Amino acid sequence: MQDLASFYQNQLDKHIADLAEVKQQLAGSSVIRLLVFAMTGLSMYLLFGNEKWVLAAALVGIILFLFLVSRHTNLKYKRDKLRALKRINETEIKLLKRDFHHLPDGSEFKNPDHYFSQDIDLYGKGSFYQYSNRTVLPEGSQSLAALYNENSIENIEQKQEAVHELGSMPEWRQEFSAIASLTKTETTTKAIQKWLTSYTSFVPAVMKYLPLVFSIISLASFVLFFLGFISGWILLLVMVIGFLISGVYIKKITKLGLHSSKIQSTFEQYNRLLMIIENTDFKSSLLKEKKQSIIREGKNTSTILKDFSKLLGDLDQNRNVFYLFVGNGYFLRGLATSYQLELWITQHGTSAKDWFEVVAFFDAFISLGTFDFNHPNYAYPKILKDQIVLKSKAAGHPLLDPAKSVLNDYQIGNEQFFIITGANMAGKSTFLRTVSLQVVMANIGLPICAKEVAYNPIKLITSMRTTDSLTDDESYFFSELKRLKFIVDQIQTDRYFIVLDEILKGTNSTDKAKGSRKFVEKLVGSKSTGIIATHDLSLCEVAKELPQIENHYFDAEIIDNELHFDYKFKEGICQNMNASFLLKKMEIVD
Repeated sequence: MQDLASFYQNQLDKHIADLAEVKQQLAGSSVIRLLVFAMTGLSMYLLFGNEKWVLAAALVGIILFLFLVSRHTNLKYKRDKLRALKRINETEIKLLKRDFHHLPDGSEFKNPDHYFSQDIDLYGKGSFYQYSNRTVLPEGSQSLAALYNENSIENIEQKQEAVHELGSMPEWRQEFSAIASLTKTETTTKAIQKWLTSYTSFVPAVMKYLPLVFSIISLASFVLFFLGFISGWILLLVMVIGFLISGVYIKKITKLGLHSSKIQSTFEQYNRLLMIIENTDFKSSLLKEKKQSIIREGKNTSTILKDFSKLLGDLDQNRNVFYLFVGNGYFLRGLATSYQLELWITQHGTSAKDWFEVVAFFDAFISLGTFDFNHPNYAYPKILKDQIVLKSKAAGHPLLDPAKSVLNDYQIGNEQFFIITGANMAGKSTFLRTVSLQVVMANIGLPICAKEVAYNPIKLITSMRTTDSLTDDESYFFSELKRLKFIVDQIQTDRYFIVLDEILKGTNSTDKAKGSRKFVEKLVGSKSTGIIATHDLSLCEVAKELPQIENHYFDAEIIDNELHFDYKFKEGICQNMNASFLLKKMEIVD
């Protein structure tokens, strides 16, 4: 923990120092721009009367000023990125102290009908998502939630390899996240994709050559004017002709420019992100595959996007009065840029979806890599293909304070079921969620809160938090029956690890005992694997008839009129219940 804290603190100190330096450079840049503006105005004043030299002074001043504006913009971007890096390290320092409840909790991804997410605190305040999520792009957040919800057992070792590699690249991860955090979009990437794929061209093919020809004529006119061969009226006439040509398409150019201005920042930032990916030599097969998918015909996507971003910036310059008059009047820049934009959209517009998905993938996997980095003592499951489904040594729940968490060893075999009994608050529900989350984390490719783990990949399905629904006029018992029916249907088609907390809670004890036993027998007959927690000790009797079932329990002791829990996972059936004691202790009953 101390090494992690030192790393993040050192990074924070470095970024604070760099930020102070950039702020000084920005202040100096502002002064220089003001001086250039003033000197240009003074030069034009002193040269007043000589129109050629006044024009020359204006052109030099404008070019120099635009260069300084560009430099100032770059410094502002550097400042903003350093601020983002500073925030990232401040957040990680807080998280090391388990202060994470202010972060996005993924409540929008809650789904009561999902296989397991409702039962294991995957989303919501204090959830695993809130604890592990480091995504900064909306698409990255959706991609991370999709990974958590996927319930896939495919390519686990490849995912482990990718997560561990990113875990070993903390500076790279922070650089990527900082740049991604600066992506401010007026529209979603899905809207951008739709616009690109449905765009209809309007610029005629002749515009491939006409702007170049017209530009040559305009430049020749300027040279002849300065040499004294033509008057200024000829320059004005050339500009009017340029405006007439551009004017035919001005509404469509303006509309294209409006769309372009909304997506320019997105493409500039995605270009930077793709460039980072392209310039990194990944070793894991999954990361290499993702990198290769953004290289088309030997040309990096970042280069393609850089061209597009530049065209978007050029078209956006039409809002600049100087560019509007000079660029369009003398060089037909609006039409030339629109033609190039349409050509780019035709060639690459359909590929944007893939590029956005790759960036979202890395944004999501950076969260997984950060989890790896922040938990160096967690174990990656060793993937097996034998009778063991899940074997954990010193297993705990990652959301519990390590200083207080009680670790347990357990091993559950293929087609085996544990029936767990225990006193209230003794640790049954926490154990169920620990095991469930271990299965989910293993399938995602994450290291697990345990010293050692062996795992035969299996999908997860749970029923722990069934609720009634007033809006659907649905009782608690009917909701639970629907959930159990969902489980029965699913286990017909695939292999599942089933976790249940108190079967048939919504009915009377006699009915519950009979129904629970029959349901357990059905699960065992389905060749599933899992854990069932119950307060019904009669259910434990089924272990005498079915060798696939083992009884385990969590205990509680009353010492000096106080309840004591050791939270240890034990073999056998619990004999000590505590409901009556608690009712008396809290003076609810006599």
